[in-house]
Amino acid sequence: MSRTPQEIFESYIYAGTVSRNADALAESFTEDGVFEAPLMPAGAAFPRRLVGREEIRSAMAAYYERPVKDGRSPNFEKSGYVLHTTASPDVFIAEIDTVFDGDGEDVAVSLVQIFRIRDGKIARLRDYFAPELMS
Repeated sequence: MSRTPQEIFESYIYAGTVSRNADALAESFTEDGVFEAPLMPAGAAFPRRLVGREEIRSAMAAYYERPVKDGRSPNFEKSGYVLHTTASPDVFIAEIDTVFDGDGEDVAVSLVQIFRIRDGKIARLRDYFAPELMS
């Protein structure tokens, strides 16, 4: 039974953003899956390109060991997203507005993710966000 874009997206978000669980995140990908953050500069703390489930697992585990920037965490009640399907049943786009609780004021961040799916897992994910958010 194949998973819907909604199910794939929600499990990906839970594994990464919510629980920061590198093992669960890596298992969201195909064995040869590719995770890309094309706007990240070379040498940044957040990886720009990871190829293969094991590289995703190890690199994200190392990244998740770092403290969360400014100690902020996403406020899921204020945040939202819209999934857009495409002409290809193996491609969908997530348009995301994340709100981080701040000291006195919230910080809103918008981003776009493009998912390519194979056999119910992520074969390629391109994550477009402002790099300074991850430094």
